[in-house]
Amino acid sequence: MKTLKKIPVSKIHRASKLVQTGAKVGVNYLKYYGDKIVNSELEAKERLNESNASDIYNSLSNLKGSALKLAQMLSMEKNFLPQAYVEKFSLSQFSVPPLSAPMVMKTFKKSFGKYPYEIFDEFNSKAINAASIGQVHKAYKDGMQLAVKIQYPGVADSILSDLAMIKPIAMKMFNIKGEHSDVYFKEVEAKLLEETNYLLEIKQSQEVLSACNHIPNIKFPNYYSDLSSEQIITMDWMEGIHLSEFTKVNVHQDVANTLGQALWDFYLFQIHKLKKVHADPHPGNFLVSASGQLIVLDFGCMKTIPEAFYAPYFDLFDIDVLENPDLFHEKLLELEILREEDGEEETAFFTTMFHDVLSFFTQPFREKTFNFSDPVFFEKTAAIGERYFKDTRSNNMNSNRGSRHFIYMNRTFFGLFNLMFDLKAENIEISNYKNL
Repeated sequence: MKTLKKIPVSKIHRASKLVQTGAKVGVNYLKYYGDKIVNSELEAKERLNESNASDIYNSLSNLKGSALKLAQMLSMEKNFLPQAYVEKFSLSQFSVPPLSAPMVMKTFKKSFGKYPYEIFDEFNSKAINAASIGQVHKAYKDGMQLAVKIQYPGVADSILSDLAMIKPIAMKMFNIKGEHSDVYFKEVEAKLLEETNYLLEIKQSQEVLSACNHIPNIKFPNYYSDLSSEQIITMDWMEGIHLSEFTKVNVHQDVANTLGQALWDFYLFQIHKLKKVHADPHPGNFLVSASGQLIVLDFGCMKTIPEAFYAPYFDLFDIDVLENPDLFHEKLLELEILREEDGEEETAFFTTMFHDVLSFFTQPFREKTFNFSDPVFFEKTAAIGERYFKDTRSNNMNSNRGSRHFIYMNRTFFGLFNLMFDLKAENIEISNYKNL
């Protein structure tokens, strides 16, 4: 894989890269119009998607930072994005062009005043993994095998300008418009800035390790503050394969069930016991050890769940609330899904929409055990979401509904459900976390 000698940092330079990508996409569409004259619409559209996905991903992988983080987030939207985009954007989880060795040395010198070979007994300047915000190197010190995560230069400084550039695209994609839209972008902006604060990540990592280390079949690396800085994190090197690779080759249902139960217990314990959750559940943040244990990595994105949101949010998981129109209406108001100024049409539309979505989506929480390998459940969930996403009434209304806390809570649950489905986990004890 090629390495990068520099990353565009200035707003103008990064914007020009995106403009160049837009020009490539325009050319791809011209080719598509000619292609569908001589070939079928389906074949032409597939080639268009493949070309656009490749050009967009290549551009974002060179920019890195929040621009590439967007691709990483979109790679989890399997039900809405064309497959070509999902496959290409999934590379952003752990396989993007890394920094060159000279840039790695320069970053170390800036952070510690020393080069890595002055800090560690051994240091491999070739990255083992590279993702949206940083890349990982292997090192040794005092007999310990270590993973050293290095943040790309300029990532934190470029977040605000990147979000300003991609905001119009994101608003169109997710039908966010009108008043209140800035609230959602401020939430995303704050979380992305937190992810670039490696000292905060170490603190959060140590807190989660301490609180969740007792959960069966879960392993965490230890973190070393004295070998870390604002741009560098040093932790134990953990042996295992990425969860996405494991799901492709696993043939043992009992192992899938064990991992699924561990993953489920880990998330539900955090949500209900800690009121704070690892809100970045994509496969690149999990490894599977040779002994069949789940290894959890990267605690840069942690979402605190305020009690004022937690209580009404989980009230909606209760069938008694779902079946009580007055109580259901009250909870929708508390969660800012409905507003006092809504007219009859808006109230009826969003009440029906959220009732349909929640009645089906919360089904696992009303069972003693659940089979997450059932494709019908996921197909129906996707169909409900797609139906309302494409509804013309939704497009004509101010549809950015709900508290800002929905962004990362929904991301957490949809990501968790996708991971459980990829594992093909069966007979998962839903309330097992209560006994931990």
